[in-house]
Amino acid sequence: MQIIWTHEALNRLADIEEYISKDSSERAANFVNYLIDRAETLKDHPKIGRVVPEMANKNIRELIFRKYRIIYQVFEKRIEIITVFEGHRLLRLEELDIN
Repeated sequence: MQIIWTHEALNRLADIEEYISKDSSERAANFVNYLIDRAETLKDHPKIGRVVPEMANKNIRELIFRKYRIIYQVFEKRIEIITVFEGHRLLRLEELDIN
């Protein structure tokens, strides 16, 4: 399976890195790389994440790592990473561009 990152997800990763880099640019880069690596595990196990409670759609799932939610959609031959954000927030459906 191919992993595709949406513009929204990439922008969120950049925001996360910018915020963490206020304390340490090295730690920020490492953490963002960690999130990317975790998402890459979906290639072999696309349904490992739970169904997103706010969506109730079996193809829209999430991985949770260190308080961050990685929201993704499973298609037949690809996985789209929709967004990444801090887990204390609720998912805002109007922010998402879901096919």
